[in-house]
Amino acid sequence: MADLLGSILSSMERPPQVGDQESRRKAKEQAARMKKMQEHERRQKVEFRKRMEQEVSQFIQDSTQTRRKFESMGKIERSIVHDVVEVAGLTSFSFGDDEETRYVMIFKKEFAPSDEELEAYRRGEEWDPTKAEEKKRLKELTLREAQADALRAPATVRPATDYKDKYTHLIGKEAAKDAAHTLQANKAYGCVPVANKRDTRSIEEAMNEIRAKKRLKHEDGDAESVGS
Repeated sequence: MADLLGSILSSMERPPQVGDQESRRKAKEQAARMKKMQEHERRQKVEFRKRMEQEVSQFIQDSTQTRRKFESMGKIERSIVHDVVEVAGLTSFSFGDDEETRYVMIFKKEFAPSDEELEAYRRGEEWDPTKAEEKKRLKELTLREAQADALRAPATVRPATDYKDKYTHLIGKEAAKDAAHTLQANKAYGCVPVANKRDTRSIEEAMNEIRAKKRLKHEDGDAESVGS
């Protein structure tokens, strides 16, 4: 019986101590504050979404506007704007280098931004359609000129200076090739016609002559030996 009573008493929860009661009270207060904050944030998101829906609706109805830039906002707000814009059938982009300066721009579908316009916004620049069109025109003109130059025949390269001017003191006013036609042979040394310089002998005749010269030389050598 004693054991049974002891087991029953040990299974029963002990009455909360003063410290436990204080901890539970603080936990409840903290949970209540957290719930209140979450509810406040939820209401803020709902109100912000309603306001964005109204502004996007006004933007759609205004035929004079093709794009709109919103003020800098946080990540959650930007996500709400993107969602509202997508539901409305528009296009939206976020720009900015850091979270504090990032903003959203929305565009009507028929006035969707070009790649050049997006690059300008990403660089933090203002988009000027007139300047962009002029820049595009000049770029196309440069490209066409480059293609036309590639199709043309290569231009004749003309040196800035003539080598004749540089070596005038050596070759005179006339080029050496032109002057060669007017040269006269020095009669003191004679002038042998080109035809006389050619060897008209056959190979066999030339070889026989060479053998005869060798034989004659050999015979002259023997004669000198006998005489001595």
